[in-house]
Amino acid sequence: MMKRFMKLRSIAVLFVIGFILLSCNSNTQIADSSAIESEPVMKNPVIKKEPKIFRNEVKYTLDSLSSTADIDSLFKDYNDSQIKNILALNRIEKSRLRPNRPLVIPECASAEFNTYSPFPENVHFLECIPKTVLISQRVQAFGLYENGELVKWGPVSTGKRSTRTPNGLNYGNYKAKRKISTVDQSWIMPYYFNFMNFEGIGVHQYSMPGYPASHGCVRLYMEDAQYIFDWAEMWEMENAKITRNGTPFMVFGEYDYNSQKPWYHLAQNMKANDLTQEEIETLKDYVERYQEDPRNFPNMTEEGARMELASS
Repeated sequence: MMKRFMKLRSIAVLFVIGFILLSCNSNTQIADSSAIESEPVMKNPVIKKEPKIFRNEVKYTLDSLSSTADIDSLFKDYNDSQIKNILALNRIEKSRLRPNRPLVIPECASAEFNTYSPFPENVHFLECIPKTVLISQRVQAFGLYENGELVKWGPVSTGKRSTRTPNGLNYGNYKAKRKISTVDQSWIMPYYFNFMNFEGIGVHQYSMPGYPASHGCVRLYMEDAQYIFDWAEMWEMENAKITRNGTPFMVFGEYDYNSQKPWYHLAQNMKANDLTQEEIETLKDYVERYQEDPRNFPNMTEEGARMELASS
């Protein structure tokens, strides 16, 4: 009996000692459910993409006006605004319409004129240039861009086969509301804006026959010539030296004098007159040359200009 008592007392003492040790142990850790961080759940990352800009589909037909009666019918079927769009698409003036001359006509002739543009709405590599004039000889059209965004386009008539308009990067030099041609004094050129000084080549209003017909200049409708006259900027000069270039005029592309007019192809393919990859590469080359000319950045060094453009 005594032995059992002693044994129970020993067990009780050990139990008390163990309880005291556990209570005083500073390393004792108590699991806190709030401290347990849950394993993050990996999901497929969300990648934001720029929204695609879908070009409105435009359908064209190629109508042959075989008689003066057909021409008269054209003006009865369409209102003034629609006729204006049709004539511009064919690079021609009303007074130059003749029988047996096909016309490309959009299915919806009353749309906003930029809808029919051969130039894209945005050209990213022109974003660093405040204003740019593009002149495509292949499709006989001009496009005006502000920081890479198309603001206006229209038809042109460049040089005929024997007096072709030179391609290249040039700049707006001087302008005159009324200029007399040095080739023939009977030729009056309203809203003349020169971009090749020594060659005497510029843009101006003159008759638009529906094909390249000039002596080297770029012919325009009157309202387009006036718009560019007011919109583009001239050079700045000091002591007979150019201190700042005017608005760049980029002339590119080759007109095929032996083939069907390029806008006629729109009847089969609405993108037939769009810029080609070769033309895009030419324009990129012009932009590189623009960036290398310190007269385009008169208030900063040439190196600073390149760094500014590269970072934007």
